[in-house]
Amino acid sequence: MSQFTQPPQSPQPPYSQPQQPYGPGHAPGLRPARNGLGIAALTLGLIGAVSGLIPFLFWLAGILGTIALILGLVGRGRAKRGEATNKNMATFGTVLALIALIMSVVGAVITFKTVDDAVDKLDKAASGTSASAKPKPGGDKADKGDKAGKGEEKAKPADDKAGEEEKSTGEALEAGDSAVYDDDLTVTVGDATKYSPTPYAAGHTKGNKAYQVAVVIENAGKKKFDSALVTVEGRAGKDGVDAEQIFDDKVGAGFTGTILPGKKVTVLYAFDAPADAKNLTVEVSPDFTYDSTQWDLKL
Repeated sequence: MSQFTQPPQSPQPPYSQPQQPYGPGHAPGLRPARNGLGIAALTLGLIGAVSGLIPFLFWLAGILGTIALILGLVGRGRAKRGEATNKNMATFGTVLALIALIMSVVGAVITFKTVDDAVDKLDKAASGTSASAKPKPGGDKADKGDKAGKGEEKAKPADDKAGEEEKSTGEALEAGDSAVYDDDLTVTVGDATKYSPTPYAAGHTKGNKAYQVAVVIENAGKKKFDSALVTVEGRAGKDGVDAEQIFDDKVGAGFTGTILPGKKVTVLYAFDAPADAKNLTVEVSPDFTYDSTQWDLKL
């Protein structure tokens, strides 16, 4: 038979592996694992727990902890239904979320308490330490005369004190009376006595009269008192004209240093007053946290 009469032969295809119509993990009916919620729960829970270590960031820990708790619970549900493979991760994220929420509550309590304490201190500083303006317990009364000018005191009989009523802080005290503060700091102002300024004194005007006053501060409390901020001012006459303070080598130095518990310090002040003045008002303020108190002294 002629080569032209032979039936055609089918060509043999080269050997090759069968083609897979789907990639790995994408066989018909198999869905990819949905692990996103578990990962998010772990991440947010961890950030929330770390934020809870800082009390001021309690709000951030609370927000992240709440979101992480929801995502963690939903992620665990997916893992139980076989839709996710990271059940342990979702569980750990849920635990961290609970820790973040607990730390958020603790941080809120600490923050609010700190702020409340700070507000109380500011209110106390603004309102000042109140004083019970009354004669000093025990009947101490500054001696009228030269002794008062030197800051010395003598005891007044208890019978004379029995009938005295407590004065309010809105009233001026008399010479020898004491302003007793809440912390047992006691301020006493003695009588106003005539004073002769030295030739080189500052603050004295020719034709005016000078008066010396002893201011005594006693610390009967338990804490030391810094007297550097004590201010003493004077006003003279019925019109309340400022009485200029006199400075020389005897008066005008003012309070300095610290007054320890159980100690007291006496400082002499001198004021320049018009010749016709009949009274001298002395105002003492221990510092800006205390109420100031006034004494009305007869001239």
